[in-house]
Amino acid sequence: MDDRGSGWWPDEQPRSGSEGRAERDDGSSGPGPPDPVGGGDRRPPRRPRGPESRDRPKIASRYSLFVGLAFIAIVLVAIFNAIQTDEGGLLGADPTERRGEPIPEFAAPDVLADLGGELDANIAQDDCETSRNPCPADQVRTPACRIEAMGAIRVCDLFDRPLAISFWFTRGGDCLPTQDAFDRVSSARGHQLNFLSVNVLDEIDDVKRLVRERGWRVPVAHDADGAVSNLFGVGICPTLVFAYPGGILHSAEIKPGNFSVDEIERSVDELLAASADRERNPE
Repeated sequence: MDDRGSGWWPDEQPRSGSEGRAERDDGSSGPGPPDPVGGGDRRPPRRPRGPESRDRPKIASRYSLFVGLAFIAIVLVAIFNAIQTDEGGLLGADPTERRGEPIPEFAAPDVLADLGGELDANIAQDDCETSRNPCPADQVRTPACRIEAMGAIRVCDLFDRPLAISFWFTRGGDCLPTQDAFDRVSSARGHQLNFLSVNVLDEIDDVKRLVRERGWRVPVAHDADGAVSNLFGVGICPTLVFAYPGGILHSAEIKPGNFSVDEIERSVDELLAASADRERNPE
């Protein structure tokens, strides 16, 4: 079923998982000649592969350069997202900065749904592309939380209980241990609150492979073009978001490295306690 006309998918064609990739050239060479045997060869011995061979390019040096560039890329993504987001800040920099505000609505593909390629998320917050009232017929669109498409995860469907969302990506960072911990907490505490994992910008086939290899059971949505992460102001991996019932932000957290199961459990306990207090004493 093609849901592009309903406002779920944009008009662009799905991107191929291999499009835009370049062939890797690691610059390696074949094996050299064997060491001489016997005492008649007067050739000098081969130079050692260590600090003494300073003029020889090292794989480690290339790796360090790659890591450095990747770190710079993460910083640039964080700065870009902080500039682009309407709230004007990096989500999680202050865990309670936007507390009490509604979190953005979105619908994104379930990575395990067979949708025939990478499709972008729907982040429409209303039913019109302009502010004109009434809305011109050619500007009408379907908001994210009103789409009806197979394979879509609508965040609004998770607003019936407290909600925990984990944003993550693999390009330029390694926060997979946080996703392992998040999935474990989801399995243990899923009867108390809803959990959602959101992958940002990775190719969907790679995300599917990770989900299956690591045995994750938490629902994983795919933010193919980064629109959802940009809407939230996500720039760091990992970023955890905790919301009251109704989709109201309680807190957001980031950290260098990864969150442990115990740390996520503590945040879940705080969210549940705050949600219960909010229900007893509505504002």
